Amino acid sequence: MKPKWPTTPTLVPIADSDEGFPVRRIYCVGRNYVDHIREMREGDERDDPFFFQKPTDAIELNGSAIPYPAGTQDFQYEGELVVAIGSTFRGGQDPLGVVFGYAAGIDLTRRDLQKDSVSQARPWEPGKSFDRSAPCGTILPRERVVGIESGTLSLTVNDEQRQRTTFDLMIWSVPEIITRLGELYTLQPGDLIYTGTPAGVSAIHPGDRLTVQITGLPELSISIVDQEES
Repeated sequence: MKPKWPTTPTLVPIADSDEGFPVRRIYCVGRNYVDHIREMREGDERDDPFFFQKPTDAIELNGSAIPYPAGTQDFQYEGELVVAIGSTFRGGQDPLGVVFGYAAGIDLTRRDLQKDSVSQARPWEPGKSFDRSAPCGTILPRERVVGIESGTLSLTVNDEQRQRTTFDLMIWSVPEIITRLGELYTLQPGDLIYTGTPAGVSAIHPGDRLTVQITGLPELSISIVDQEES
């Protein structure tokens, strides 16, 4: 049987546009809020945040029903600001100049598998880089975003607020994240950067509805369902 090869890129909607944002890579920042470092009891608060990646096909869009993943008994959310890159960045230039826009995102995590990896000094992929683990809302172009540096993020589960922060509490700001990534990789149009999560992460289950709201950006809402419902 001839394989059915992927023929189209993964696209994230752009506000008020018929075009989608074609995703090339997904970079994620670990440990970028002091309160989250404290609640996880991992690492030194003075340590630099670090980066890991998720596969492009981990993207899920607003309104998605996401099946509870296999292999975990501790499935958790992490609400995050997502930065969409619109031009090449190699360093030595204005980092905000390569930003195409911003979106709300969720870094879904198999926390028990992540902790197993940490305890064995192994890569985080089993806990982080799995199917449908990177929900992303509609991208709002940068020129329409005002005051994101001091904007507010909140995440609710079944209308109960679980996370709330302002982006001025990030250990690394968006320009600093882009600059450091540019020292390690050549950022390209189509790259997404999930900028880290604040405190308040906890387990979710089938039947739960998650909503991320960020000042001035389109809302992101997903639901968790049983495997057999997917």
